[in-house]
Amino acid sequence: MNLSIRNFLASVAMLALFSAPALAQDEPFLEGGQYEVLNIIQPVSTGDKIEVLELFWYRCPHCNTLEAPLQEWLKNGKPENAEYVAFPAVLSARWEPEARSFYTLEALGLLDELHGKLFYAIHSEHRKLGSAQSLAEWVEQQGHSAQDVLDTYDSFAVNTKLNYAKTMTRNYNIDGVPAVIVDGKFRTSVSLAGDFETLFEVINFLVEKAASERS
Repeated sequence: MNLSIRNFLASVAMLALFSAPALAQDEPFLEGGQYEVLNIIQPVSTGDKIEVLELFWYRCPHCNTLEAPLQEWLKNGKPENAEYVAFPAVLSARWEPEARSFYTLEALGLLDELHGKLFYAIHSEHRKLGSAQSLAEWVEQQGHSAQDVLDTYDSFAVNTKLNYAKTMTRNYNIDGVPAVIVDGKFRTSVSLAGDFETLFEVINFLVEKAASERS
């Protein structure tokens, strides 16, 4: 082989050797490391905003622990081009009552007021709120109508949203919560990120990445 050609090929090989780590260093978080890409991109509900969707279960202790740093991020760390969406995961029939609770509160316009309080009632007060009656009694103690809860809990609207939650939980291909889906395509979690603080750094990174890919 001609010497000049050998030198050229050697130069290409060395360039590839040194370029690969450099490219990896361009992104602080890596696919297959701190986040994963969904096999099938899912629809989002936030229009021009980048959707940051949290899959949770009211009875999950890790979701409860995430609430405080999540609220801090929503107040002081969320990018302006992102919109947060809470989404009750339904991994089994055992998870359905809590999803019904979420959609009942949403239908009654009580979600903003009672979402965090419901976490507190379950995990700090050890309340058993897995039925229409128990939820109605608790909501009444918060100053709202128990009958409204009873009328809504098994309604067509709640049943429709519950079935949608089941479908989307499967589509997001999660095996536990809390999990976060960014823009319907990127999946991360505390376990992937490593800790709560890094999770929100990963989310912000994925919001920027999603916005860049949209444009």
